[in-house]
Amino acid sequence: MVEGKELGLLPAGLKDVLPPDAAFEAAVIERVLAELAGHGYERVKPPLVEFEDNLIEGSGKAMAMDIFRLMDPVSRRMMGVRADMTLQIARIARSRLAKAPRPLRLSYAGEVLRVKGGGLRPEREFAQIGFELIGNSTPEGDAEVVRLVAESLAAVGVADLTIDLNAPTLVPSVCEALGLDAAAAQAVRRALDRKDAAAVEALGGEAGALLTALLAAGGPAGTALPALAKLDLPDGVRQSAAELSAVAELVAVAVPGLGLTVDAVEHRGFEYHSGVSFSIFARAEAAELGRGGRYRVGDPENGESATGASLYMHTVLRALSPVPGGQRIFLPLGTDLAIGAGLRTDGWVTIAGLQPGDDPDAEAGRLRCGWVWDGAAPRVLELTES
Repeated sequence: MVEGKELGLLPAGLKDVLPPDAAFEAAVIERVLAELAGHGYERVKPPLVEFEDNLIEGSGKAMAMDIFRLMDPVSRRMMGVRADMTLQIARIARSRLAKAPRPLRLSYAGEVLRVKGGGLRPEREFAQIGFELIGNSTPEGDAEVVRLVAESLAAVGVADLTIDLNAPTLVPSVCEALGLDAAAAQAVRRALDRKDAAAVEALGGEAGALLTALLAAGGPAGTALPALAKLDLPDGVRQSAAELSAVAELVAVAVPGLGLTVDAVEHRGFEYHSGVSFSIFARAEAAELGRGGRYRVGDPENGESATGASLYMHTVLRALSPVPGGQRIFLPLGTDLAIGAGLRTDGWVTIAGLQPGDDPDAEAGRLRCGWVWDGAAPRVLELTES
């Protein structure tokens, strides 16, 4: 018995997706995957749950606090529910597909579950679409991933897209090159996260001046890249800045209408990335639609280089206007099955009557049909005011 219980109540951050939203989400996912398949990204499907060690190995340590854990009653080993599919694809690449030719192009889609949501993205379970270019360490590969993000989202109708390019290893490299100790580097990191130029400048000396200049060298790519190029960066840091500029220039040429910004000091959410990274935004949605960038498969220091992107479907869908489904037509009981099949081939959604003697117009209205089959052709349902 369930009397007195709230059957519709779900844990915070979880929800049921109802018609027509569930069908719309599925259609968008398949359209994005079809776009990626056209560029050679082959689909893989990892399990929802796997051993905890797999999920937190190497670069996965950055996601350890997001993982739900449970005991496997068969093996008596701890398992985790995936919080992000990217690291599962990395595992597949270095195990089952270790001998496949590189660069390896893979795509995926599935549900992920996280311990907690964020301020702009409170959902803890959501569908994730992604794709990975594994065995690549060139700006051209990074640019391909950014370009396909733009093209895939444009294919499903996301308008006014902006990509924010970052270099999460740049600031740590500058701090190390200028000899900042761990405490000073951490203070700098917090100040840069707040975009607090005064606090950064208070460091004084070469470090304060250079890091303040890096903070200022952000904004639209057309102005940020020249400002970044003028900075006198330490020898060990120039390569990171040069790769950021190279990727931005390649993307600007490939997708001329794309909004492209640069933030060389951003790192939050890119803890396991090892090179150029990016966040995806659209004018119609405040939260980011996804993110991606360069990372290492396996060992964060010496693993195989890869570049990937993940799209968060709950925010992607909020940036879209739902596309109306096929026109719904009511078929009275006894309608020839071949007629229904022909209508569905032409794009109709057919709703079959199940009771003899039902008023076709009344049933059509009750079941949200705008049309009725009148025995010879579709007829628009005439609504009457009550």
